[in-house]
Amino acid sequence: MDKRGSRRKRSQRSERARRAAEEGRGETSRVKVWFRRLLLWGTGIAVLGLIFLAIAVAFAARSLPSYYQLKATQNAQTIVVRARDGSELVELGPSYGKWITANEIPQVMKDAMISVEDRRFYSHPGVDPYGLTRAVYVWATGENRLGATSTITQQLARNVFLNSNRSLDRKLREAILAMAMEWKFSKEQILELYLNKVYFGGGAYGIDSASRNFFSHPATELSTAEAAIIAGLVKAPSRYSPTADVNAAVSRASVVLQLMREQGRISASEAQVDVSAVKLKPEQGTNSVRYFTDWALPQLDLLLPETFEPIEVWTTLDPGMQKAATAAVAGNAPEGAQGALVSLDRDGAILALVGGTDYVETNYNRATNALRQPGSSWKLFVYLAALEAGYTPDDRVVDTKVSIGGWSPNNSNGRNIGETNLRTAFAYSINTVAAQLGNEVGFGSVASMARRFGITTPINTYPAMVLGSNEVRLLDMTRAFAAISAGGNSVTPYGIVKVTTTDGEVLYQHRRARSTQIIPDNVTRGITDLLQTAVQTGTGRAAQIGRPVAGKTGTTSSNKDGYFVGFSSGVTTGVWMGRDDNRRVGGLQGGRAPAQAFAAFMRYAVKDRPVEEFETEVQVPEWQLDEEDDFFFGDPDDYYYIDEQGNLIEPGRSEGPSGALPGPRGEPEDGSGVEVIRPQPPRVQRVPPPRPQPSTGRGEDGAPQAIDDDFLDGVIGRDR
Repeated sequence: MDKRGSRRKRSQRSERARRAAEEGRGETSRVKVWFRRLLLWGTGIAVLGLIFLAIAVAFAARSLPSYYQLKATQNAQTIVVRARDGSELVELGPSYGKWITANEIPQVMKDAMISVEDRRFYSHPGVDPYGLTRAVYVWATGENRLGATSTITQQLARNVFLNSNRSLDRKLREAILAMAMEWKFSKEQILELYLNKVYFGGGAYGIDSASRNFFSHPATELSTAEAAIIAGLVKAPSRYSPTADVNAAVSRASVVLQLMREQGRISASEAQVDVSAVKLKPEQGTNSVRYFTDWALPQLDLLLPETFEPIEVWTTLDPGMQKAATAAVAGNAPEGAQGALVSLDRDGAILALVGGTDYVETNYNRATNALRQPGSSWKLFVYLAALEAGYTPDDRVVDTKVSIGGWSPNNSNGRNIGETNLRTAFAYSINTVAAQLGNEVGFGSVASMARRFGITTPINTYPAMVLGSNEVRLLDMTRAFAAISAGGNSVTPYGIVKVTTTDGEVLYQHRRARSTQIIPDNVTRGITDLLQTAVQTGTGRAAQIGRPVAGKTGTTSSNKDGYFVGFSSGVTTGVWMGRDDNRRVGGLQGGRAPAQAFAAFMRYAVKDRPVEEFETEVQVPEWQLDEEDDFFFGDPDDYYYIDEQGNLIEPGRSEGPSGALPGPRGEPEDGSGVEVIRPQPPRVQRVPPPRPQPSTGRGEDGAPQAIDDDFLDGVIGRDR
């Protein structure tokens, strides 16, 4: 039994071993089967993928524009901005320079670009398999994202057809387009397109534009060092731009030269070239010009139909005046403060516009966008309303303490001078007089006057508004003063004269805006009288330039804002100074720094213009004449008067003593004591009263009348 049992056990073990072996062979067989299946499926999928890829590339190649169409395609619009004399102020948008053919491109430029961007350019089909595999491996072994793998052809496809989104979909389309381009174009054509279209920073597209922008010569004359600088820009145009950071540009160019040496494209001696010795083109002083272009160019959206062709914009800006304005603002603005200046010609053309002390530091345009309080320069509208209501510069007013609805303004010096005239009150910017005038004519009338002169910002009508509590734009205030300079006619500021194509075709031509008379001539002359006096003897004395100047200062509470706006010889200029955070500026007053900046600029602005005297003699309209004026009331013989005996003398009678003529205030000039009876018109009248008619001398019954009906009506108040 023991032997049989032992044999049975060995038989069982043998059977288990056999089964295990069979199972092992079966498992291996299944693995091989699955491996073969995966291989077959993978190969099939790969083949299908290649087929689909080939089809996609073929379709993409068929839909690609031709080589010549791609040459003519620009990525964006180029705008050349010209001054009023035709000189170039600035070129904005992409600059493409001259197209350089493959035969004209220096070989060193081709070698530099291939060395740094795509060393296997001549061997890959648009996508570099080796570079892609290496990038995937680096990413799979620890990098957070897939590294850049774009070839020159892929970069060209992206620049011409796609955007810069870092998405898988964009990368796949980029690869397909790159292979399609390799299918359709030769390597030399692709390299030519790339070197003429790639972005090098500073608005420069293509090597010719970059060469001219950075080195002042065409790309056909590029040296080895210059080619290395340009090739190094593609990776980060703003970081490595030689005009932004010379040291960074030189360091990057040295890397390019080393790569060219390692790849055998240049010799060791050529790689040792001194890149720092390259002469760079000096930057043009276009700093403050950008404030003007930032304001003017957005208007093209309204002036032109949609177009992407290069255009030239001819503007009103005077280059010399712009430099003078920039220097005037920078040289007079208090430390820590900003400044702005706008200058208009008599037709509204902007001659100079400065929106801050440094455009690079801050491009916020304080001349056209900032809302700041104008201080006492706002009194222009208060006095305009008063003059229109019947006041004249010689009228007497009283500087005394006043309270209007609980508001009690004080003068800047804390004193009151008592009786004075309107001219003096304006020249010395007396607040209490302005408050009384505003209250008398109505604060709504002052607001309406400001609107009439082009103030576009909200205006409140609280009593304090007469002292400039409303926030305004400097451009609007300058426009208002320009209307006074233009004889009381409206002025519309403009900056674009015409727009043309590069071939000279006119796309837009400015037409002068229709001008309307805003105020009567007598009001214009009266306010000009006041403005001139403010500069001659008042708060604006610092604005004197040796010829007639009319203007007004403005200073807000706590010296937060300083204003001066004025005109001379047809040029109107407004200056504002203050801090962006609206904090106090020590010593800032409109009659100091802003007026000094005005004078510094205006001496240059009007130096070639004839001296113009202002018309300030006020011709008072008939309805506004005083009661002593004979023109208003007709011939003195038309008046009734009473003689010394109390007898009423009719008009035209000679019974009066010695035929004496009535003098002012109802007394004859010879002092005879005869009292003249005259109607008393109100202080301000809008329409002329009817001229007194001669009496018929007879009543309804035909009998002679001692007194006519008009006189009786006036005495007894009948029909009133």
